[in-house]
Amino acid sequence: MAAPSAPLPIDAVLPDIAAALARQPNAVLVAPPGAGKTTRVPLALLDAPWLAGRRIILLEPRRLAARAAAERMAATLGERVGDTVGLRVRLETKVSRRTRIEVVTEGVFTRLVLDDPGVEGVGAVLFDEFHERSLDADLGLALAIESQGALREDLRLVAMSATLDGARVAALLGDAPVIRSEGRAFPVETRHRDRDPLRRVEDEVVETILKALREEEGSLLVFLPGAGEIRRVASALDEKLRDPAVDIAPLYGALDRGEQDRAIRPAPAGRRKVVLATAIAETSLTIDGVRVVIDSGLARVPVYEPGLGLTRLVTTRVSRAAADQRRGRAGRTAPGICYRLWAEAATGALEDFARPEILAADLAPLLLDCAEWGVSDPASLPFLDRPPAPALAEGRALLRDLGALDADGRITEAGRSLRALPLPPRLARMVLAGAERGAAAEAADLAALLVERGLGGDAVDLADRLDRLRRDGSRRAAETRRMAAGWARIATLPSRGRLGPEVRRGVTPGLRLDDASDERRRVSAPSSPGLLLAQAYPDRIAKARGAPGEYLMANGRAARMEPHLALAREPHLVIAEIAGGAASSRILAAAAIEMAEIEAIAGDRIEEREEIVFDRTARALRARSVRRLGSLILAERPKPVPATPEAAAILARGAASLGLDALPWPDSLRQWRDRVAFLRASEGEEWPDLSDEALTRAVEDWLAPHLVGTPSLDGLSAATLSNALHALLPWPLPRRLDEEAPTHLEVPTGSRIAIDYGAEGGPVLACRPQELFGLGRHPAIAAGRVPLVLHLLSPAGRPIQVTRDLPGFWAGSWAAVRAEMRGRYPKHPWPEDPANAEPTRRAKPRGT
Repeated sequence: MAAPSAPLPIDAVLPDIAAALARQPNAVLVAPPGAGKTTRVPLALLDAPWLAGRRIILLEPRRLAARAAAERMAATLGERVGDTVGLRVRLETKVSRRTRIEVVTEGVFTRLVLDDPGVEGVGAVLFDEFHERSLDADLGLALAIESQGALREDLRLVAMSATLDGARVAALLGDAPVIRSEGRAFPVETRHRDRDPLRRVEDEVVETILKALREEEGSLLVFLPGAGEIRRVASALDEKLRDPAVDIAPLYGALDRGEQDRAIRPAPAGRRKVVLATAIAETSLTIDGVRVVIDSGLARVPVYEPGLGLTRLVTTRVSRAAADQRRGRAGRTAPGICYRLWAEAATGALEDFARPEILAADLAPLLLDCAEWGVSDPASLPFLDRPPAPALAEGRALLRDLGALDADGRITEAGRSLRALPLPPRLARMVLAGAERGAAAEAADLAALLVERGLGGDAVDLADRLDRLRRDGSRRAAETRRMAAGWARIATLPSRGRLGPEVRRGVTPGLRLDDASDERRRVSAPSSPGLLLAQAYPDRIAKARGAPGEYLMANGRAARMEPHLALAREPHLVIAEIAGGAASSRILAAAAIEMAEIEAIAGDRIEEREEIVFDRTARALRARSVRRLGSLILAERPKPVPATPEAAAILARGAASLGLDALPWPDSLRQWRDRVAFLRASEGEEWPDLSDEALTRAVEDWLAPHLVGTPSLDGLSAATLSNALHALLPWPLPRRLDEEAPTHLEVPTGSRIAIDYGAEGGPVLACRPQELFGLGRHPAIAAGRVPLVLHLLSPAGRPIQVTRDLPGFWAGSWAAVRAEMRGRYPKHPWPEDPANAEPTRRAKPRGT
């Protein structure tokens, strides 16, 4: 082999790597960006005695990185890709019988090891940039470890990364040695620019780019969360940038290969370049001439919601490791500068590493691959992080609905048909179902659009994207069409063309593709994008609601699109992709679907039933007959409210939702409840809990039986409410209630005065002191255990004294009260000795 000419930092540890793999099968390599690990290590191992002429597989997280690594290694050897160094990625394969090093993407390796568990002819597998922790990388490593342990003791495994928790990975690889390369990084000055949260990130980025171009030398690498932000920044720079020697070069996964290569190539002499990139440029790529990095601190990642079976794109803060990777891009070839668009203090709040995809992904593909491997529980495989149970449960449910797994989690023939297509299970199901409808090519093209981002433009309407894909003359579009044609051929093979009865009973039960009914035949020819898409996402069939562009999906999630779009006026859609949180989900890709197509696809999933709901505004029940698909009401008509216990329970819950004060409470009933509460507080739990919280929790038990036949709360009388509550007091408590917590107290004048049991501080008796003259003991209730709180009132009804000791008041404070009151109210008696005076309800007679 030709030796690489220009020295790189990794060269110093290449002997250590070779020695470690000569002694044992596994190793971990930690080397900073620019050290040269991606291209030097595979070449250095080619002549190792243990390799014995077999191939080395190098895994890369992205096609762009895989292509760049293959081309650089081939150039080092003075060869073309496809000779000693080969490439195998989606849309491109360059290998030959001479190939010894295959650079592949992680998903390609997973399928390779599943199809050939012994990985025959392979001597070593190198997992580059393993810190990114993609689901395919985690699964690929787990399967490789299993294969090594059961079939291939001679297989070497190496995990390589710039930022990696080396100890954890080493433990997973059987306490493998960790080899570290110090690397060679030029100094990078970090400048923080705290971003205004009220401004769009694109505006801050444009401002920083213009500043850096004025003040610094060299090319710029700018990190943005997604393609949308990149396009907006590029458009703003076209307007504001006045320097003709500066080129704007977008770089993201959905771009054509030629555009990606243009972004990576060094700027021509005398020119500068501004590369606007997603996280695709964090690792594995060296862009020569970059002296300045501008980091927005944001990334767009997919997040799976098991409860909805939905993956959405979320913009989030990068990890500290990713921020360091980005910063290091400025110091690969010379001293550089990194602008970070956040406050310096915020760096400490960043997570150490990006969250592994296995913890936030749809695990249905993982489960299907594991079932093909012969494992029904992925948690039994050697993963660095255990797959979460909710996502596993949701994935199993989906695959059982698809007929891909049996009740024991084993793969079925339908599951193998799905796995024959290199697509996620839902999209594979769409292509196979399309083949049964005679629309394999249309379904495969649609699947290609969804996995190959950026093709066909970025219109929300997938029908528009399909039309553009078919008219696109670019190399990438042609390769994608060929790839889709291959999927269509696989789907129409005799062994792959039938989904089987399990699938028909699954995601689209009731849909019989061989049904001879005129309606089904009319709908199935031709197959619209919406009809095909519903085969993959029946739970994302959506119905318009409210304003244009507002939709509700069958899974219960709301989503929206810009109201000016033509698609926003469609009554029904199937939504393929959304972004944003639950409160503001934005539709990124969808297709229109007709009601007849929904009827054909949904089949037995459409339920016809009677529904009763509570109308809060009318405070009444509404009954209707509905045809429902999940959370969607496809049709409805009103009906009379039935006089049933179920209806009464709904009305009771509706009353509770409004608050118990919405019920017709008479004063006597409020006092009755306060009396019970008083005795519960003073005597214990033998008295029922009648608090608002308790009554609300049990409203169906105590109120609903009294509402049968009552369609509205306006029909509930105070008497009925009283009967319902009184029934909660078991015998003999009603008699004790009257004895121990009477409604009134008879005072010396013979008056019966109501007791207020709802007052703070205890039951209150409010009366004029004249009616208590002659009373030598303090009035009490609860068999004399609880003294009443006496509120003594002036003749005008205003409080003049509060006491719990009436005899003490007569003997003490009365004299002061008497002195003040007799002057203000001379017509009322104010005796010196009230304990022995005659009680009275009247004022003094005239002339006295």
